[in-house]
Amino acid sequence: MTVAAAFFYLFASITVASGFMVVASRNPVHSVLFLILAFVNAAGLFLLLGAEFLAMILVVVYVGAVAVLFLFVVMMLDVDFAELRQGFLDYLPIGGLLGVIFLIEMVLFLGTYYAAPEAVHAASTVKAAASTLSNTEQLGRVLYTDYVFYFQTAGLVLLVAMIGAIILTLHHKTGVKRQDIGAQVARSKDTAMEIKSVRPGQGL
Repeated sequence: MTVAAAFFYLFASITVASGFMVVASRNPVHSVLFLILAFVNAAGLFLLLGAEFLAMILVVVYVGAVAVLFLFVVMMLDVDFAELRQGFLDYLPIGGLLGVIFLIEMVLFLGTYYAAPEAVHAASTVKAAASTLSNTEQLGRVLYTDYVFYFQTAGLVLLVAMIGAIILTLHHKTGVKRQDIGAQVARSKDTAMEIKSVRPGQGL
C-alpha cells in the first residue's frame, strides 16, 4: 500500500464516520463539530486528487463561514430540538427514497468504474497533458476567459441579493436621534450659536 492510498483510506474513513455522527449525535453542537471534521477530511481528499483550489474553498467557505455560523446560531438560539424531532417519522419515507436513489447512483458509478477502466485512463491522460499549470491557474483561466460574463453576472446577482437582504431586515427605530452629516456641514454662525443678554444676578 502506498502512502497516498493510506492517506486516502484515513481521510475517507474519518469522513464517513464524521458524517454518521452528524446524524446520530443528540447534541446539535456535537453534530456541528463532527460536520467541521468531515469538511476538513474531505478537503484532504481533494488535496490527494490534486484539486487544491477546491480543498481551500471547502475549508475557507464551509468550515470558516457556514459551519461556524451554524455553530453560533445553535449555541445562541434557544431551540427546542426535541420538538423538532417529533415529526421525524413523517419524513422517513421520503428520506428512505432519497437514500435508495443515492445507493443506486453509487452502484452505477462503481459498476462503470470497474466495467470501463479505459475511461478513467483516458481522463488521466488528458489531465497529464494539461498538467503544466496548477489546478488553481487552470480554473482561473477558464473563469476569467471563457465564462467571464457568467462569472460577473453571478457576482452581480449575489450583490443584489445581499443588498436586498440588508434592506428587508433593516428597521429604523422611531424617536432616536441620528447623526446627519449634511445638516452639520451646512450649519452657519446664525444656526450654530445663539447670543443671549443675561442681566446681572439672573440665570438663563
